[in-house]
Amino acid sequence: MLRKSLLLSASLLCAIPVAEASDRYASRPPVVVSPDLTAPWVMQLSGQGVRPAVSTRRPDTRQTARQKRFVHPNTAGVQLAAVNGAQPARPQIDPMYLPQIVDYESAHKPGTIVIDTNNRFLYLVLDGGKARRYGVGVGKPGFEWAGTHKVTAKKEWPSWTPPKEMIAREAAKGRYLPEFMEGGPANPLGSRAMYLGSTLYRIHGTNAPWTIGYGVSSGCIRMRNEDVVDLYERVNVGTKVIVI
Repeated sequence: MLRKSLLLSASLLCAIPVAEASDRYASRPPVVVSPDLTAPWVMQLSGQGVRPAVSTRRPDTRQTARQKRFVHPNTAGVQLAAVNGAQPARPQIDPMYLPQIVDYESAHKPGTIVIDTNNRFLYLVLDGGKARRYGVGVGKPGFEWAGTHKVTAKKEWPSWTPPKEMIAREAAKGRYLPEFMEGGPANPLGSRAMYLGSTLYRIHGTNAPWTIGYGVSSGCIRMRNEDVVDLYERVNVGTKVIVI
């Protein structure tokens, strides 16, 4: 009886028209972000396995007055992820890179930001030998740097203008960057940016959170969008930033 049921089910599946089966996945849903910060990213399932969605949609700028919320108004709780398809996405961030209060003996004044690029941590110095620690992504080999700067500007949902050198460098690899990109969930700068001195470097969010804990950027310090929003609210223009 079980064998007959299985055969009947198989025959019904085979009877589905090809066009109908294709239409079912013609428009892939976006990646949904769990509100639980320790939960894995919910990835989209394709015929090739689990991959992140790639957004090519230009964000709608008509609702910029509402962009102060963490969730961009165009996504209504859904975050799109853009990533090079040749690079497999990690399903979840290592728990050690989640925000936490840690012991941190330092001669730096409370409110100072210290970025340990070797260990991929950003520390916001607190009173009492403590610090708020966040995981970060840092410069890839050849793009590492160190120094002391101050936060000279803060922007919510920043736009992105890639430097000409970056555009040329990526074009040589067959990857073509836009000359300008409006702020939004598909923007590589993520939900917030804090600009460092007169340099091109920033502490910013990301549309590729699985890269936190790795050397992947062109020198900027990237954070999860949740974390950069939290840090953004805790620091002011003029905050001292030490990169080691």
